[in-house]
This record gives sequence, C-alpha cells and structure tokens, in this order.
Amino acid sequence: MKEILKKLKIRKLSKRLAEFCKHLREILHENDDLLLQSTKEKAYAILDEASKLNPHENPFAVEKFLERADLKVAKILPSRRFPTLREYADILVVAFSVAFGVRALYLQPFKIPTSSMQPTLFGIHYISEGNIPNLPQPFAYLFYSVRRADLVIQKGGYLDRNSIKVSNIVPFFDKTIFSIGGVDYELPGNEEQFMRVFLRRQNNINEFEEGEVVCKGWLSLGDHLFVDRLTLHFREPKRGDITVFLTDGLNTISGPYYIKRLIGMPGDTLKIIDRMVFVKEKGSDKYVPITSFGIEAINRIYDFKGGYHGHIARGLLAEGKEFTVPEGHYFMLGDNSANSFDSRDWGVVPRKNIIGRPFLIFWPFSRRWGIPDRVKALNFHTYSVSDPMEYQ
Repeated sequence: MKEILKKLKIRKLSKRLAEFCKHLREILHENDDLLLQSTKEKAYAILDEASKLNPHENPFAVEKFLERADLKVAKILPSRRFPTLREYADILVVAFSVAFGVRALYLQPFKIPTSSMQPTLFGIHYISEGNIPNLPQPFAYLFYSVRRADLVIQKGGYLDRNSIKVSNIVPFFDKTIFSIGGVDYELPGNEEQFMRVFLRRQNNINEFEEGEVVCKGWLSLGDHLFVDRLTLHFREPKRGDITVFLTDGLNTISGPYYIKRLIGMPGDTLKIIDRMVFVKEKGSDKYVPITSFGIEAINRIYDFKGGYHGHIARGLLAEGKEFTVPEGHYFMLGDNSANSFDSRDWGVVPRKNIIGRPFLIFWPFSRRWGIPDRVKALNFHTYSVSDPMEYQ
C-alpha cells in the first residue's frame, strides 16, 4: 500500500513540476518584449533549477522547490497593476484585430450613396408619407433607416443659398438649416443630401410660394450592405454581377468606391438600340440582345416594371455608337440607367480596381433585406424616365 501511495505522490509531483515550468515559459514568451534581460535570466535560472530535479530520486527536494517556486517567480517579475483590466484590454485588442482583418480580407460594410442602382439597391432618397409606418424616433431610424422630413413654406420667397449650414451636434442625426423668404427652416441630413434629395424634387428652383409643401415624408439613408471581398480572388467577375470597385484612375465625380452592374466583358463590343444593350462577344461576328444570355438580374431591367426602364443610349454608347471593351477591363452600368454616372460617361473599369460583390443587405429592414438582387420588381409598368440629365 505504501508503495502505491509513493507512486501516486511522485506522479502528482511530476505533474505539478511540469505545469509550473510550462506556465513560466508561457509568461516569458508572452512578455518577451516587456521584460528586462536581467529578469529573463533569473527566470531561466529557475527553469534550469527545476530541470535538474527528479521526483523519482528525490521527491522531498521537489516538494521544497515547489513550495517556494511561486514566491521566487513573483519576486523577479514586475507587479501587474489592474491585471483584470489588462486582460480585458488584451481581449479587446484581439477582437478588434480580428474584426478589422475580416473587414479588410472578407466582409466590408458599404453604404449605397445614390440612386444609380435603384430599384435593385436604394441610395439616399425621399420617401413620401404613407410608404413607411409612422413610428416615433428612434424606432423609425432603427428599423427603416429613415428620418422625418416635413416642410411647409410659411412665407413665400427665395432660397438664400448663403444661409445653408449643417448642424451635427447629435451624432448620426445631422440637419441642414436654411432660410427661405427670411424664415429659417431645417431638414434632416447634410448639405449634399439637402441639395440632391429635397431641392432636386423641386427641380432646383430658388423661389417658393407660401403654403407650398416642399416635403411631407421621410429622408431614407440608403441601403447598408456587406461586400464580399474574398470570392473574386478565386473566380473572375461575371456578366450581370453587381460589382463594387475603386474609382482610382477613373474620371468619376466623387467617392473612393462605386457600385454598378457588370454589363460588358473583356473583348465585348457593345451598342444600345431602343434601350436594349446588344453584345458582340469576342470572336463572334454578330450582335445579340443582352437578354439572350439568360441572366435573370439583367432580364429584370428589360421587363420595364417596378422602376426598371432598360438602358438609355448616351455617351460612349450614344445612338449609332458602338464600343469595344479592352482586355482586362469591364463595362459597368447602373440599373437606374437615366440617373447613373457610369461607364458610358467615364469609360471602363480595370480588373485590378474590382474589390468585391454585395453579400448581404443588413439595414434597413425593407423588402430588399437579405441577399441582394433576389427581389422581383414590383408589378407596375414603368412608363417614363424623369430628368435624364441628372446623373448620380
């Protein structure tokens, strides 16, 4: 019986000694850049002392060593102030590192700024009353990404453009202050949104009449989505893809990123006839309508329903013109053809500029929430295109 107890004691001592050495080595590894050289030398001396002990030969010496080992280590290592706080800080650093790594390598949040891809994706725009449940803030903002926008002119007069200023005292709830006929008003959003969304609805006029209802509804802050940055490292872009790309080297208006639909592949020759894109693929001698490729997302544009109205001939693809896409480049068009500043205006996009495709619309909780480009057009016919010179 004594022999069994002795073996159990030796096994326990061996385990404790191994765990002590492992823990001390982990401390030295984790704090290698923080510890003084003299401190590390003392710690390695303790490890060396432990390595010379043998529980089978002298269990008593091992017991004595382990009794004072923790104290010896505590004496040579610097004291840690606020250890719990430091551990939480370490966890946060790792968490943020992972989050930013995911953002850089896989999923990147992206906000649709303009109406160029409507009705597939919605940018910042005006929604009339009745189309959004009349919820109090902040619930309307949290659920539908909208802010209340009501304005009735109290006194007729002209818009004083010099009076326009932005107040952003409350984060995420900036507002534009302006004067019409000597009376001050305010609307949600920044100056760019005010000029593009509200004044555009008035055809950019400067004069307003008393009692005129400028708006009675909501300012929508656009669709927010995650962009998949990984997939296109393993496959080439395809015709019909909604594509996010850098504007570096392109003669674009603003913003480091654009989002459009890929219409023309390298080597394609394109032309537009009666709002239909025709494609002559590389190596082919005849044009075919782009709907012949059987791509549902593109065919939807030519159903002329729910706000879709085909592609308008303009710029590089004006009536009677054709354009051949260079190798290594792609031709991009917005679904909202009349109000899209795209490859018709600034040319093709090099492959190196393409960074990804929309992965998930995560806000607002509209009918488009979820996987992009899956929602069918609303069942009403699109009869006309408004303001074709207003590119966004």
